[in-house]
Amino acid sequence: MRRHHHERHRTGHMGWLRAAVLGANDGIVSTASLLMGVAAAHADRHAVLLAGIAALVAGAMSMAAGEYVSVHSQADSEQAELAREREELATDTDAEHRELANIYVGRGLEPALARQVAQQLMAHDALDAHARDELGITEVFRARPLQAAAASAASFAVGAVVPLLVAAMASGAMQLWLVFAVSLACLALLGALAARMGGAAAGVGALRIAFWGALAMGLTTGTGMLFGAVP
Repeated sequence: MRRHHHERHRTGHMGWLRAAVLGANDGIVSTASLLMGVAAAHADRHAVLLAGIAALVAGAMSMAAGEYVSVHSQADSEQAELAREREELATDTDAEHRELANIYVGRGLEPALARQVAQQLMAHDALDAHARDELGITEVFRARPLQAAAASAASFAVGAVVPLLVAAMASGAMQLWLVFAVSLACLALLGALAARMGGAAAGVGALRIAFWGALAMGLTTGTGMLFGAVP
């Protein structure tokens, strides 16, 4: 009985994972920092929550727009390269065959075998072969603007909800500390999860993201205290 060998690779998830982690991290850090800064400036409960809601909506839209524009630019560049390659294949097939064969020779194949491989791959799908081996464009890593925008916006909103809910449930002097503690814990968890999904050490990922999150929240809180003390 023939067995099929299946392998699970993390690289196929890197596009949406990067956008999702960046969105959630930014949602937690920016919203928590804003809440803490406004609260430290002695704003009332209503003003703090209003600032948090505004940060959630504006941040999610900003992340979506930024990711869409950035990834769409990459997609435009890919399409331009593919169009140029398609034209070259139509006008000078022999040169493209030699170019592909030379790529395989550079990777370690014997020249005769490289020419044979290039011939067979181009007979199957010439554009795909050149896109993959000459341009480095594959279906797995192809730019997807809408997917990146949606992942960024949704993850930002999910991340921003965490400190916003804590601020809504807490009050008084405990509000600052609870927002800080819960947000920092979520950032550490997010960093560990992202590191594990990417195949890296969870502890390093947790410490890295928690450090920068704590620094951002601390600086914003200090700014709020400074300007809140000004009459």
